[in-house]
Amino acid sequence: MEFITTNFAPIMFAGLICFLLLGFPVAFSLGACGLSFGIIGIELGVFPASVLAWLPQRLIGIMANDTLLAVPFFTLMGLILERSGMAEDLLDTVGQVFGPMRGGLALAVVFVGALLAATTGVVAASVISMGLISLPIMLRYGYDRKFTSGVIAASGTLAQIIPPSLVLIIMADQLGRSVGDMYKGAFVPAFMLVGCYVLYIAALAIFKPASVPALPPEARIYREPNGSGGYPSLLALAVISFLVSMLLARHMPEVHSWWLNKEVTSVATDEKVVVAMCGGAMVALLIALLNKFIGLGLLSRLAERVTFVLIPPLLLIFLVLGTIFLGVATPTEGGAMGAMGAIVMAWMRGRLGLALLKQALASTTKLGSFVMFILIGATVFGLVFQAADGPIWVEHLLASLPGGQIGFLIFVNLLVFFLAFFLDYFELSFIVVPLLAPVANKLGIDLIWFGVLLAMTMQTSFMHPPFGFALFFLRSVAPDKPYVDRVTKKVMDPVTTMQIYKGAIPFLFIQLFMVGVMIAFPNLVTGSLDKVQSYDLKAVGEQMRQGLQPESGGEGYGADGGYGADEKPAEPEGGASAPAVPAPEAAPAAADDDPMKAMQDALKQQKP
Repeated sequence: MEFITTNFAPIMFAGLICFLLLGFPVAFSLGACGLSFGIIGIELGVFPASVLAWLPQRLIGIMANDTLLAVPFFTLMGLILERSGMAEDLLDTVGQVFGPMRGGLALAVVFVGALLAATTGVVAASVISMGLISLPIMLRYGYDRKFTSGVIAASGTLAQIIPPSLVLIIMADQLGRSVGDMYKGAFVPAFMLVGCYVLYIAALAIFKPASVPALPPEARIYREPNGSGGYPSLLALAVISFLVSMLLARHMPEVHSWWLNKEVTSVATDEKVVVAMCGGAMVALLIALLNKFIGLGLLSRLAERVTFVLIPPLLLIFLVLGTIFLGVATPTEGGAMGAMGAIVMAWMRGRLGLALLKQALASTTKLGSFVMFILIGATVFGLVFQAADGPIWVEHLLASLPGGQIGFLIFVNLLVFFLAFFLDYFELSFIVVPLLAPVANKLGIDLIWFGVLLAMTMQTSFMHPPFGFALFFLRSVAPDKPYVDRVTKKVMDPVTTMQIYKGAIPFLFIQLFMVGVMIAFPNLVTGSLDKVQSYDLKAVGEQMRQGLQPESGGEGYGADGGYGADEKPAEPEGGASAPAVPAPEAAPAAADDDPMKAMQDALKQQKP
C-alpha cells in the first residue's frame, strides 16, 4: 500500500492509458479514471474526501466559461459557408485565375485551403470539401496522383494553425492566455507555412513540369468576346487594391489616432495587415459594383467573377479577425459576428435553405457536445490528479531533462507528435497541455509561443502516414475503384492508399521544417504580440520617497530622515522641547494627498 500511496500520480496516469487502450471514448475514459482513482485515493488517505466536493464548482465553471462559446460560433460560420457552395465557387474561380500556369490548380488548392481554414477552422471539413471538388479536376488534367493527394491533405490541415482555428481557442483557454494574443502569435507562422507550400509547388513546376501541367485552353471558361483571358483588368484591379492597402498600412498610426481621438505612434503588424487588406478589398468590391450596375465596362468577366466570389469571404474574415486584433470585440463576439455574417452571405447568394441551416446547426451541436464532454471528463481527471500532486510529479520528470528549454521543447514536441497518432487535438489540449504548461512557465517559456508551437506540431501529426487523420479524411472521398470522368468520358484509375501516403511525406517535411524554424526563432510568434509595459519599481519608490519629503529641505519621513517606531526627536541644545510635528511652512508637499494618488502619479511619469 505504501508503494501505491507514494506513486499514486504515475499509477493514475498509467490507469488512464489502460482505460484508453480498452477502446472506451476518451471523454468517458477520463471521467471514469478520475472518479475511480478519486475513491481509491480517499480510501487510502492520499487526499481528503473534500476533494470530490470541489467537483460541482469546477463543472459550473466550465459552463460559465464565455471563451468556449467561440467554438460553436466559428464552427457554425464555417459549416454554413462550406455547405452553401463557397468552397466550390472559390476553387473554380481561383483555378481559372492560376490555371494557365504550371501548377496553377495546386496553387489554387493552397490558397483556397488557406481561405477555408480562416472560415471553417475544421480540418475534416476543409480536406473533404477540397477532396470532393478539386481531386477529380486535377486528375482529369494530368496531375501526378501522389502530389495531388498530398497538396489537398496538406492544404486542409491549414485549418489547424490559421486563425480563427478552434485548437487555438482551446489552447488559449487551457494555458490561461488571451485568444486574441494566440491568434496574433499564429498569424506570421501560418502564412509562412503557406509560403513554403507555394515555393514547393513552384519548384515542382520548374524541375518536374509534367507532374503539374497547366490547364488546357478549352478548360478556361471565363473568356472575353475577342478570345482574351481578361487578365489586364484583373491585374489593374489587384494593383489598385494593393496600393490602397499599402497606403493604409503606411498611415495606420494616423488612422488610429483619428479613430481613437488620441495620439497613436505605433500599431502592431497584425493589425496593420488585417485593416490594410480590408481597406484594399473594400475598394476592389466598390469598383466591381460600380462597373456592374452602371455599366462602365472596365472589368473583364474574369475580374468580376474573382471580385464577387473572393472578396465577400475575405471581408468576413477581416471583420472577424480585425475586430479581435483591434480589441473591439472578444473572440466570442467575433465568432458570433462571423456566424451571422455567414448566414447573411448564404442568404444573399440564394443558398440558405431550411435543410442547410438544420444540417449546420446539427453538426455544430454535435461538435460542441463533443468538446464539452471531453472538457468535463478532463476536469474530473485533472481535479483528482492535482490533489494527488500529479503536476509536481510531471514537473520533476520534465524539468530534469537535459538541454534546458531546448531539451524540454524537443521532448514535448516528440511526445505530442506521437500521441496525436491516437488522440484528437481536442483531447490532447485537454489532457496533455495542462500538465505541460506549468513546467514550460517555470522554465521561462512564453506560453503564447508554446501554444502556437504545439498547434503546429499537432498539425504535423495530421499528415504522418499511416495515422494522419487528414489522410483518412482524403481516403474517404478519393476514388478507390476505376471510374468514368464526367467531362472527358475517359476511364480513370483509382487513387491508392499508398499514393496518398507517399504524397503526404514532402508536405510532412515542410511542416517539420516550420516547427524547427519556430523553435529557432521565437520572435516569429512573440514579435506580433503587444509589447508588455514594464516599470522600474526602484525608480518609482525613490520618486515616491522624494515626493513625501519636505520642500524646505529639512528632515521629513524619508528613508534617511524619518523617525523609527520607538524613536523620539532629539531636543535642541537650549533644552527647550522641540515641536512634535513640523511647522506648517515645513510641511511635506504631498501631506494632504492620498497615498494611492501619489503612487498613480509616480507611475504615470515612468516611461514603459
